[in-house]
Amino acid sequence: MNTRVAIDGLPLPSSTWSLLAAIILFAAIAPTILMTAPAVAAQLASQWHLSPSQIGDLFSVELGAMSLASLPAFWWLKRISWRLAAFTAAVVFIAANLLSMLADTYNLLLALRFISAIAGGSLMIICLASAAATANPGRIYGLWVMGQLVVGALGLAFLPALFERYGLGACYLILAGLMALLLPLTRCFTAGKPAARQTSAAALPGSRLKTTLGILGLLTFYISLGGVWTFIGAIAAHAGISAQNSGEILAFATVIGIAGAGCASLVGTRLVLLPVGYGVMAVAVLLLLDEPGLWRFAVAAFVFKFTWTFVLPLILACLAKLDHSGKLMNASNLMIGTGLAIGPAIAGRLIETTSGFTALLLGGAAITLLSLVLMHSSRAPA
Repeated sequence: MNTRVAIDGLPLPSSTWSLLAAIILFAAIAPTILMTAPAVAAQLASQWHLSPSQIGDLFSVELGAMSLASLPAFWWLKRISWRLAAFTAAVVFIAANLLSMLADTYNLLLALRFISAIAGGSLMIICLASAAATANPGRIYGLWVMGQLVVGALGLAFLPALFERYGLGACYLILAGLMALLLPLTRCFTAGKPAARQTSAAALPGSRLKTTLGILGLLTFYISLGGVWTFIGAIAAHAGISAQNSGEILAFATVIGIAGAGCASLVGTRLVLLPVGYGVMAVAVLLLLDEPGLWRFAVAAFVFKFTWTFVLPLILACLAKLDHSGKLMNASNLMIGTGLAIGPAIAGRLIETTSGFTALLLGGAAITLLSLVLMHSSRAPA
């Protein structure tokens, strides 16, 4: 039977639900290593006896490869069916993770994690592009973010115990097993010519400028986010908040982030809420100024995490209105990785040169508002 339900007043066939499941689940599994980085990093140090620089390089390779997956995707998005591309990427992801279990040298592990991240990044691009072509991308992107946060929270909760008993290989085996279970869902992606999905957005006046502004808006959002969130623990320590208290606050902030993404999925494409989310996010950054006490730090962390995960789906929905071909969402994947790389680098230098966090926080709030201006300027006509 072809079950149908109604969302936003429109009936959706079961095939649409299958596509939504594919988008959410593939996008949740692909970046699991990055979402559980603290637990994985600790195990790499204790089991593999890697230095901090080696661990940092390993995660930089994973993040960089997921972003670099966008470069070949500019070619294959228009030429290869997304169904075939998703299946191929999933198989490569499975193989790379299984082989990671057997790696016995650092360089071999580094190479295998690069291959796994390229495959995972390709799956993320297909998920982003497929969500952009749905009737309500804002709602899908909210679930897209929420799925990643839920998997990350579960991983941080259960991986340490698994590592203690089975070692690092348990993580790679679980990732390979979960991806193998998801293989049938690759059939839910389009099997036709993706280029045929191109909308008339390219014909809109000033669309190229709007696209550029939108991409810059996403980049600046992640620069601000990456800079502030990377050093939020250091801000707490500088304010005299114990590591245990700040750790508990930031752990609970993950739950708040899941709620933010859930709210974004409920509001869908109501982009009128975009300025509100941005404004509250900037206020949360400013609340961290002047050595906040425990409660002010907690409020700032909770609000920042909630608005971050609330605003991101709306940003992606705004970009989706400009292009359904997948090319823009592919570029978005590249900008996310670039912003996450640039943000901490700039923030670290600001902290060193000013011997404090004031410049970082004022700059973070300013860049957040700059991102709002760029995203608002990129808005496609209703």
